[in-house]
Amino acid sequence: MTEPLPDWFLTPPGSWTADDMDDLPPEAPRMELIDGALVLLSPQTRFHSRVMRYLANALEDAAPKNVDVLTEMTMKLGKHQRPEPDLLVYAFEEGADRHLGWYRAAHVPPEDVLIVIEIVSPESRERDRTTKPMKYAAAGIPHFWRIEPEDEGPAIHVYELDGTSAPRYVPITIARERLKLDAPFPIDIDVRALTTRR
Repeated sequence: MTEPLPDWFLTPPGSWTADDMDDLPPEAPRMELIDGALVLLSPQTRFHSRVMRYLANALEDAAPKNVDVLTEMTMKLGKHQRPEPDLLVYAFEEGADRHLGWYRAAHVPPEDVLIVIEIVSPESRERDRTTKPMKYAAAGIPHFWRIEPEDEGPAIHVYELDGTSAPRYVPITIARERLKLDAPFPIDIDVRALTTRR
């Protein structure tokens, strides 16, 4: 016999909002909100987990002191949008991490985000390639990276926000060996090493 859905999982009147997610119980699985719909996040693959961990370390090493790197932290992009990118790089003022609490639901405001990164998995392919980049661009996040698994290792697709009136990302480069960038700060990453055990 199938267990009934818990009460908290029932859609509130008028659909889910980004603020509703702050009230989810501790036992709720990891989810993000896209267009007012809850999306359950699947368990990570080894590729996904390793790339996320090593890339976070590489970005932390490169980042200036007023920039931090977070994994699996949500962003409120509007009333019905609260995606959870795999990694986000954001700027902050010393002592002003007002949105990030150690023991409560937290989010990073999109205006503080410098880079948002998605690592593509089979079940997230459409969201990571199309849906979420559109949301990030509309929120004005200046840099978007999408990491795709390939036979030889990861490929980092780098995009920047187009400066025109219609917000959209334009491709900058695809890195499979080494990623060297000047913006939003100097970055030099050995891409092949992101899947190699240290």
